[in-house]
Amino acid sequence: MIFLSHNKKDKPIVEPIAIRLSTIFGANNVFYDSWSIQPGDGIIDKMNEGLEKVKFFLLFISTNSLSSNMVKLEWQNALMKATHGKCKIIPIRVDGSLIPAILMQTLYLDLYTNGIEVVLKQILDVIGGNSTFNPKYAHFSNVEALIETRETIRVTFQAKHFMEPTSMYAICVKNTKDEVSYRVISDNVVEIGFNENIHISNGETYNAIYIHALRATTPQNPVIVDLIPKNNAKIQVEMVLKGENNHDFHSIPIKYH
Repeated sequence: MIFLSHNKKDKPIVEPIAIRLSTIFGANNVFYDSWSIQPGDGIIDKMNEGLEKVKFFLLFISTNSLSSNMVKLEWQNALMKATHGKCKIIPIRVDGSLIPAILMQTLYLDLYTNGIEVVLKQILDVIGGNSTFNPKYAHFSNVEALIETRETIRVTFQAKHFMEPTSMYAICVKNTKDEVSYRVISDNVVEIGFNENIHISNGETYNAIYIHALRATTPQNPVIVDLIPKNNAKIQVEMVLKGENNHDFHSIPIKYH
């Protein structure tokens, strides 16, 4: 049994979740007072019946529910069952209210921040025994390129958090070799050159200035290259790449200053 504990003032938020759960698990397996308690039923008896069968107790926490003695009675009853391993309490924050101190050790779902669709999926994951993990940093890049426009264009490859042992980079431009020259500001650069018609994984073709420094890129020791326009050309940097080896390059974020 899935028990939805809430205050009636929050029904506009809670009811869509109750309906979605009922379509998946069946209304008989979802205790939602609007259909679980019918005219003529004893309210306390029905509530007690739902709490006896509960396996997943969804506590919708809001200013309204925290001021409700009935909701307080429900979740305290569920807490007793949870301490004996008979049910799982899933706090769901509806507004900016604080979670009751006794439930703070229980990880809550944040409807207030994430919205119904995200929280509903998390509820289903918890009930199904799946992880609610949602990757947020899958595209993390430790290295970024800072581009500063002066008389020249300075490209600074900087490691934000930790050392990068391989310092191989490529600056993809729309310019030809006759339109741009380059100057390395950093030390220990063993190779730099202009490569034409480099095919990138996105299907585009660029010319690229290749830089290989024989040292690590660290937060304190970036790799710096100046691009110098020739023949009154305007330098157009399209993409910046970092290489893990001579054959594996991927784009990194660009920040403009």
